[in-house]
Amino acid sequence: MKSKDFLSISDLTSEGIRALISKAVAMKNEGWNSQLSQKILVLLFEKPSLRTRVSFEVAMRQLGGQSLYLSPEEVQLGKRESIPDAARVLSRYANVIAIRTFAQEKLEIFANNAGIPVINALSDLEHPCQALADMITIYEHKQTLEELTIAFIGDGNNTAHSLMLAAGLCGIDFRIASPKGYRVQDKILKTAQQYAAENQSTILSTEDPRQAITNADVVYTDVWASMGQEAEAKQRRKAFANYQVDSELLAMAKKDAILMHPLPAHHGEEVAENLIYCPQSVVFDQAENRMHAQKAILSDILGGLEITLPGYR
Repeated sequence: MKSKDFLSISDLTSEGIRALISKAVAMKNEGWNSQLSQKILVLLFEKPSLRTRVSFEVAMRQLGGQSLYLSPEEVQLGKRESIPDAARVLSRYANVIAIRTFAQEKLEIFANNAGIPVINALSDLEHPCQALADMITIYEHKQTLEELTIAFIGDGNNTAHSLMLAAGLCGIDFRIASPKGYRVQDKILKTAQQYAAENQSTILSTEDPRQAITNADVVYTDVWASMGQEAEAKQRRKAFANYQVDSELLAMAKKDAILMHPLPAHHGEEVAENLIYCPQSVVFDQAENRMHAQKAILSDILGGLEITLPGYR
């Protein structure tokens, strides 16, 4: 990590991402250990969760540590208590804090006032833990991160932002197709393109899903309306009507392309009914790898063992 915190995938270097992938794969094979036996993780969630909460709690338990969950009703950052005060108090009780919230600004204020590491467990701007799990999954199925192309079909959301940045850092070509008005943020796009230029790859944002998916190694999609956007669901379904990943669109990718989705999926919307159960799907490997990614992050942040996977490309 470039700092004590993990708020953005940009907090990692290209070498840092590869090191965490190596560590996660090795720890996945190793199983349980006790390296964090005297450590406490606080999960501070303003948004409810299935995978994020369970994967963090199980990850910490498998490393010998303990976790404490604070629900959206208990948190109310900036309402019941100021963010700086909450950060200073929780820093006296725990060793690391993972926050799932709306505004990236809240994370940054909290981290600036905390005396312990802060992890972005999801914000409206980025989802770096998901991106790391995605990179682990791609590496496991492709056995390399070299000369690959990821096609992201759908909303230019937090997941797209972090995965695009990770692709640029790792020298992976990344093409995202989104309708007008729902594309990735310009600032994030420019940063990702800068990373890609430094690592001999390209980043493309387009409105044409066929242009994005043609000959791709990885096909990725996500919900059209994320949590907090429920009021826009009808409008978004209309805007994204031509962006569903179905068998016909998937067939435009390489024959051995893998299909990815961070879940939860809206079957029949962004992905055709039952497609995530097809042989090309690695969706549930992604879900599992959230836990292994977070084990690697927690181990790295809290001074765990340095593990390098032999023969990593």
